[in-house]
Amino acid sequence: QVQLVESGGGLVQPGGSLRLSCAASGFALDYHTIGWFRQGPGKEREGVSCISSSDGNIYYADSVKGRFTISRDNAKNTVYLQMNSLKPEDTAVYYCATSPSFSLWVTLFFGSWGQGTQVTVSS
Repeated sequence: QVQLVESGGGLVQPGGSLRLSCAASGFALDYHTIGWFRQGPGKEREGVSCISSSDGNIYYADSVKGRFTISRDNAKNTVYLQMNSLKPEDTAVYYCATSPSFSLWVTLFFGSWGQGTQVTVSS
Protein backbone atom coordinates (compact mmCIF):
# COMPACT_ATOMS: atom_id res chain seq x y z
CA GLN A 1 0.00 0.00 0.00
CA VAL A 2 1.44 3.35 -1.08
CA GLN A 3 1.69 5.74 1.82
CA LEU A 4 3.26 9.16 2.41
CA VAL A 5 3.43 10.46 5.97
CA GLU A 6 4.44 14.05 6.67
CA SER A 7 5.82 15.34 9.96
CA GLY A 8 7.63 18.33 11.39
CA GLY A 9 5.01 21.03 11.15
CA GLY A 10 4.13 23.35 13.99
CA LEU A 11 3.90 26.92 15.19
CA VAL A 12 6.92 29.13 14.63
CA GLN A 13 7.60 32.85 14.87
CA PRO A 14 8.38 34.90 11.77
CA GLY A 15 12.03 34.45 10.86
CA GLY A 16 12.13 30.99 12.40
CA SER A 17 12.84 27.62 10.85
CA LEU A 18 11.18 24.23 10.51
CA ARG A 19 12.20 20.99 8.87
CA LEU A 20 9.47 18.89 7.32
CA SER A 21 9.92 15.18 6.66
CA CYS A 22 7.97 12.85 4.41
CA ALA A 23 8.40 9.12 4.87
CA ALA A 24 7.30 6.94 1.99
CA SER A 25 6.26 3.31 2.26
CA GLY A 26 4.87 0.73 -0.10
CA PHE A 27 7.05 1.87 -2.99
CA ALA A 28 10.62 2.92 -3.70
CA LEU A 29 11.09 6.65 -3.83
CA ASP A 30 14.01 6.27 -6.23
CA TYR A 31 11.80 6.18 -9.31
CA HIS A 32 9.53 9.13 -8.58
CA THR A 33 9.72 12.87 -8.60
CA ILE A 34 8.68 13.95 -5.13
CA GLY A 35 8.06 17.27 -3.51
CA TRP A 36 5.89 19.54 -1.44
CA PHE A 37 2.83 21.58 -2.20
CA ARG A 38 0.86 23.73 0.20
CA GLN A 39 -2.61 25.13 0.61
CA GLY A 40 -3.19 28.10 2.83
CA PRO A 41 -6.53 29.30 4.18
CA GLY A 42 -8.61 30.64 1.32
CA LYS A 43 -5.79 30.10 -1.15
CA GLU A 44 -5.25 27.84 -4.11
CA ARG A 45 -2.88 24.91 -4.03
CA GLU A 46 0.73 26.00 -4.65
CA GLY A 47 3.63 23.84 -5.68
CA VAL A 48 6.47 24.71 -3.29
CA SER A 49 9.36 22.48 -4.35
CA CYS A 50 10.13 19.15 -5.95
CA ILE A 51 13.16 17.04 -6.76
CA SER A 52 13.48 14.61 -9.63
CA SER A 53 14.26 10.93 -9.31
CA SER A 54 17.31 10.74 -11.50
CA ASP A 55 19.01 13.87 -12.79
CA GLY A 56 18.79 15.98 -9.66
CA ASN A 57 16.48 18.60 -11.16
CA ILE A 58 15.00 20.79 -8.45
CA TYR A 59 12.10 23.21 -8.64
CA TYR A 60 11.32 26.00 -6.19
CA ALA A 61 8.42 28.38 -6.30
CA ASP A 62 9.56 31.99 -6.57
CA SER A 63 7.96 32.68 -3.20
CA VAL A 64 10.36 30.33 -1.39
CA LYS A 65 13.59 30.56 -3.40
CA GLY A 66 16.58 31.25 -1.18
CA ARG A 67 14.66 30.28 1.96
CA PHE A 68 13.60 26.64 1.47
CA THR A 69 15.79 23.65 0.60
CA ILE A 70 14.52 20.27 -0.53
CA SER A 71 16.53 17.07 -0.19
CA ARG A 72 15.92 13.36 -0.46
CA ASP A 73 17.44 10.29 1.15
CA ASN A 74 16.56 7.33 -1.03
CA ALA A 75 18.10 4.89 1.44
CA LYS A 76 15.60 6.08 4.06
CA ASN A 77 12.82 6.55 1.49
CA THR A 78 12.37 10.04 2.88
CA VAL A 79 12.25 13.58 1.51
CA TYR A 80 12.85 16.72 3.55
CA LEU A 81 12.00 20.39 3.29
CA GLN A 82 14.17 22.76 5.30
CA MET A 83 12.31 26.02 5.72
CA ASN A 84 14.21 29.07 6.93
CA SER A 85 13.27 32.74 7.33
CA LEU A 86 9.62 31.78 7.58
CA LYS A 87 6.99 34.41 6.91
CA PRO A 88 3.33 34.61 7.94
CA GLU A 89 2.37 34.02 4.30
CA ASP A 90 4.03 30.59 4.52
CA THR A 91 1.22 29.50 6.83
CA ALA A 92 -0.48 26.53 5.19
CA VAL A 93 -0.98 22.80 5.29
CA TYR A 94 2.05 21.26 3.61
CA TYR A 95 1.60 18.05 1.65
CA CYS A 96 4.15 15.65 0.29
CA ALA A 97 3.33 14.34 -3.18
CA THR A 98 4.80 12.19 -5.93
CA SER A 99 4.49 12.36 -9.67
CA PRO A 100 5.67 10.13 -12.51
CA SER A 101 7.86 12.89 -13.88
CA PHE A 102 9.37 16.25 -13.00
CA SER A 103 7.44 18.05 -15.72
CA LEU A 104 4.15 16.62 -14.47
CA TRP A 105 4.92 17.49 -10.87
CA VAL A 106 5.46 21.19 -11.61
CA THR A 107 2.02 21.26 -13.21
CA LEU A 108 0.67 19.84 -9.92
CA PHE A 109 -0.22 16.46 -11.44
CA PHE A 110 0.20 14.03 -8.56
CA GLY A 111 0.03 10.27 -8.28
CA SER A 112 0.03 10.07 -4.49
CA TRP A 113 0.00 12.53 -1.61
CA GLY A 114 -0.09 12.45 2.16
CA GLN A 115 -2.45 13.84 4.77
CA GLY A 116 -0.47 17.01 5.29
CA THR A 117 1.19 18.79 8.20
CA GLN A 118 0.17 22.23 9.44
CA VAL A 119 2.72 25.03 9.44
CA THR A 120 1.71 28.22 11.21
CA VAL A 121 3.96 31.27 11.19
CA SER A 122 2.81 33.83 13.70
CA SER A 123 4.09 36.00 16.49
